[in-house]
Amino acid sequence: MSYQNIQPKEAFQKTKEGYAYLDVRTTEEFDAGHAKGAVNISIFISTPAGREFNPNFLALVAEKFPKPAKLVIGCHSGGRSGKACELLNAQGYNDVFNIDGGFGGKPGIPGWEEEGLPVE
Repeated sequence: MSYQNIQPKEAFQKTKEGYAYLDVRTTEEFDAGHAKGAVNISIFISTPAGREFNPNFLALVAEKFPKPAKLVIGCHSGGRSGKACELLNAQGYNDVFNIDGGFGGKPGIPGWEEEGLPVE
């Protein structure tokens, strides 16, 4: 693993230092509330068979964030964003951070929203 897990407050600080916030949740989750200024590219999509990996994910990220983009990556609690970090590392994105706790938080780790960070 060549990415680091950081807490939402650290991620917010990184956005102030020029990092972009990539939100990999579904469009529906994103539309219900997200970090101010975040860009949404879903890592999973809903299909008749259930939730599946978005085959266009890497191409969409590359289109929006050419290397060497600096990214903080979030989802609801940190699982999907961790997977996104792994995939992006493998594609040569070396300056990425996983937001542990994501937007919604998880036991013991408050999320972006709970920390009172800017949302829209």
